[in-house]
Amino acid sequence: MNELLYSIVPKETLTGMSETFHACIGLAVQIINESGNILVSIGDVPCFCHRFQKYLPESESCEKLPSSAGKKAVSLGEPYIFACHADLNHIVYPLITGKQFLGSILVGPFLMDQADSILISDITRRYHIPMDDALELYDDAGELPVIEPSLVNHISHLLFYLFSNLIMDSKEELRQNNQKLLQQSRISESIQRYKDGSIRADSYPYEKEKELISKVKLGDARAANAVLNDLLGYVLFSQGNSLEKIKPRAIELCSLLSRTAIEGGAPTDSILKLNNQFLQNLQKITTMDTLCHKLQEIVETFTDSMFNYIPSRNSELIKRAMLYISENFNSQLTLEDVAAQVHLHPAYFSTLFKSSTGSTFKEYLNMVRIEESKRLLSNTDYSIIDIAIASGFEDQSYFSKVFKKYTGLTPKQFR
Repeated sequence: MNELLYSIVPKETLTGMSETFHACIGLAVQIINESGNILVSIGDVPCFCHRFQKYLPESESCEKLPSSAGKKAVSLGEPYIFACHADLNHIVYPLITGKQFLGSILVGPFLMDQADSILISDITRRYHIPMDDALELYDDAGELPVIEPSLVNHISHLLFYLFSNLIMDSKEELRQNNQKLLQQSRISESIQRYKDGSIRADSYPYEKEKELISKVKLGDARAANAVLNDLLGYVLFSQGNSLEKIKPRAIELCSLLSRTAIEGGAPTDSILKLNNQFLQNLQKITTMDTLCHKLQEIVETFTDSMFNYIPSRNSELIKRAMLYISENFNSQLTLEDVAAQVHLHPAYFSTLFKSSTGSTFKEYLNMVRIEESKRLLSNTDYSIIDIAIASGFEDQSYFSKVFKKYTGLTPKQFR
């Protein structure tokens, strides 16, 4: 494995970067392989460590802990700060290629506060260290570097910035792992709100789904992801951790988002290709966190696609107009109303909207209304006339005519 590591990153490069890091920070730096064996050591190992290691049982060797900490850092997607058997702090940054763990950069040891008798008495009791050596350890502890906790975080970030670009696919893999962890945390918060009754869980939250579509249409990926995590929280709460039960819902959501992008004016051919690729990927997924992360990628991709075709100079105006339409489509909305919201002359706004979205104002407004009517037809028992009015149409006859134009079916056939 050492040969694989050095074939990807030359030993001279790793050593040179470690020496530079040590010279700037003043902490010992070691390059260790996947088993925790030291390949390169920069800086002196403290006397404290040499003395303490004599009392460590083989089952708690200093090699095993950094190796397991390095693997933990892989799952976190960032440097990991941990305490060793002697309660001394270290920072570890993993070296990976794809999903293969090659080893780590290990920084430390150090303390975050001055050593005291409590530290020594604790490890003395745990490892049955004689009093004479305990006194020597106390003296040695006074020579250990002390780093303020806030500075430790900066050192951790610096370690990431320095070594993250060493292996091309390593940074992306760690980034994805970090995003998965953050997303799972958000989903867990959502599940907890359902458990404690903060959110009702008696039926699928279609209002959340509608809100997600609205955020995608607006191009707000951050807000869309927040809504997505709430939706996933409900699905996991109601369905349990069953991948086979949740996959169909994920596939439905992917198709819904692709239709939203197309109806928002994104190029049909490219969206259909993306949708087909995403559907194939979803079918192959074998873990829940990967499924959730893939849905996040899908949301971001379709959100971006809504605005990639809009000239950047006018994108903010068009976004504001689209948001206003999405919030007011069920009223008697006119071109003049929306133009006034973005402070443009109606004739100029009409031309700008068509050139930016590929649809006239009336076409786009009808698409938004029809999308809402499809949701109501699928998920409620409202009458056709009530749905027509709730979607912004003045009468059932005109609603049915527009609905068939966009879907090829009458509202009754669609239901």
